[in-house]
Amino acid sequence: MFLEKGNSKEIKRGWIEVVCGSMFSGKTEELIRRMKRAQIAKQKIEIFKPKIDTRYSEVEVVSHNENAILSTPVDSPRNILLLANDIEVVGIDEAQFFDDGLVEVCNALANRGIRVIVAGLDMDFSGKPFGPIPKLLATAEYVTKVHAICVKCGDLAHYSHRLTETNQLVLLGETDSYEPLCRDCFTKEMEHNIK
Repeated sequence: MFLEKGNSKEIKRGWIEVVCGSMFSGKTEELIRRMKRAQIAKQKIEIFKPKIDTRYSEVEVVSHNENAILSTPVDSPRNILLLANDIEVVGIDEAQFFDDGLVEVCNALANRGIRVIVAGLDMDFSGKPFGPIPKLLATAEYVTKVHAICVKCGDLAHYSHRLTETNQLVLLGETDSYEPLCRDCFTKEMEHNIK
């Protein structure tokens, strides 16, 4: 967070950072890394995640590499506004599971002078833009797109291919339910599933 002095008044500058990509690409790992660096810098931090995400822990954000950091589970992005008092850096994991109100919340936090770091899937299992992430990408000052490795060919993976036959949009899962694929392998899988 930068402080500028102008007209003898301090102005806090906030911003939004988005870390996005497919499953198994290191989004949460990068969020945890940035939040821990803010802690080392003695900044006041708070991390939030959707209450529905209990895969590894009910109260921690946990990466696939089992790195973890304490978080506050919330039902709605509006709760983040209420709970982020006297905070300098806000982290939000699994942002795709929140509604579009998250965009307004992130902008309100940044306008308060808070650094906001958001991590989430940019596309759903069918390759379509997911939840509030596209709008956050449009409004964020900084965007980092991370990639997994395609399990079929070894290229960079951009897609989260679902291995189960359900069409429900939100399906919490791990390697038993999803695999990262490159564009070519994902397209072939989708064509195969249509037949």
